[in-house]
Amino acid sequence: MSEKLQKVLARSGHGSRRELEAMIAAGRVSVNGQIASLGERIDADAKVRIDGHEVTIKPPEDVVCRVLMYHKPEGELCTRKDPEGRPTVYDRLPRVQGARWVAVGRLDVNTSGLLLFTTDGELANRLMHPGHQIEREYAVRVFGEVTDAMIRKLSKGVQLEDGPAAFKEIKRTGGGEGMNQWFRVVLTEGRNREVRRLWESQGVTVSRLMRVRYGSIRLEQGLPQSGWGELPLEQINYLRELVGLPPEERTFIDPRKQESRQKRYARARRSQAKRLQNAKQRSRK
Repeated sequence: MSEKLQKVLARSGHGSRRELEAMIAAGRVSVNGQIASLGERIDADAKVRIDGHEVTIKPPEDVVCRVLMYHKPEGELCTRKDPEGRPTVYDRLPRVQGARWVAVGRLDVNTSGLLLFTTDGELANRLMHPGHQIEREYAVRVFGEVTDAMIRKLSKGVQLEDGPAAFKEIKRTGGGEGMNQWFRVVLTEGRNREVRRLWESQGVTVSRLMRVRYGSIRLEQGLPQSGWGELPLEQINYLRELVGLPPEERTFIDPRKQESRQKRYARARRSQAKRLQNAKQRSRK
């Protein structure tokens, strides 16, 4: 049975549906020696190349869905490669054979916190789709006077340059000094810099921003920056159920060999220290 090219490639771990559609539109993908077109359907025995390199097409039964939780620090870019050599979120991820990690959404360079990665591009695509209304929660520090009237406006909705937007929830959390105040806010979509732009529409500036939750998946307390952890099967299937995908039955986590939290945190701290050392060496050159 034939399937859409971008869906097959996403399932096989070659990128998110959005990334792959852009590659196809740019003429970077070929099927059986012919430049592919968007929406093209392929059979299981098709020969597919991306940028001239033949890629593996996996049947559904051969694909194991994996999901990582990653603690992104400020300063890392959500891109696979940076021409200026700056650190990216992909630098610290574990290597996978026959697949690659696909980011579920993005965080801008000055935003830290929870970022999910998966080997299943179809899962990533559905989790990012605004139609599924998946909650994203942020801890945000703003600089400037925030009135109750502003909070009501941000909850009711304001007009941004790319359409109306609003916080589903907004709550003062205390802390901060002077004009710096902390809030918890919740969105159900992931437009570019949406949290920052919503606050800026009220004349205040975001000075710190950290994502702490995606759906019901919370950033694990104590997980160091640039640290990662693989989600257990029950959390993976929670995400799959959210977006209408069948449950995964296999996992790469062996309960007999599972790392303790302390050991994983220690490994992540060593990785972070090494990253900082490399950054200092680059800055001296």
